[in-house]
Amino acid sequence: MNSTKTINKMVLTAMMMCMVIVMTMIIRIPVPATQGYIHLGDCMIFFSVLLLGWKWGAVAAGVGSAMADMFAGYVQYIPVTLIVKGLMAVVVGLFIDMAVRHGFTGFKMKVAEIIGMVIGGAFMVCGYYLAESAMYGSFITPLASVPMNIVQFVVGVILASALAYALYRTPMKKQFAYVIK
Repeated sequence: MNSTKTINKMVLTAMMMCMVIVMTMIIRIPVPATQGYIHLGDCMIFFSVLLLGWKWGAVAAGVGSAMADMFAGYVQYIPVTLIVKGLMAVVVGLFIDMAVRHGFTGFKMKVAEIIGMVIGGAFMVCGYYLAESAMYGSFITPLASVPMNIVQFVVGVILASALAYALYRTPMKKQFAYVIK
């Protein structure tokens, strides 16, 4: 990758990191059972992977989500979020990479993107469940967060897919790491 492309990728990554932060913090729906909240940040995580690929998308996802935890006062979650959300993006991207290597195009590629996002979302739910089990010293207590984490990533899949679908029909299409033909 030449230096201009690298700089462009870094700038796009920083912009997506900011979008992850904003979408995590702008609409927060409190979950009293867990003292946490659900948000739209996962939409931007998934979109970051589609736009940047798994490596840069993981940076935007992990660092952006961890910074949102810091700004929101959930400092105990920063290391967990950095790892879980970063790896969530890696899982999504590697699944999509596999589909690209197998020659998926059109509808099959779109389905592969959605399946990759669902697998990444499931990874996130499991990652937070295990981390919270260790944090709370119980495998029962963190079960309360599982349904809301599922709702959060499902909404993220829907919104990221809709946003990507709309932008694939514009000149922005050439900016995507994974282009549906």
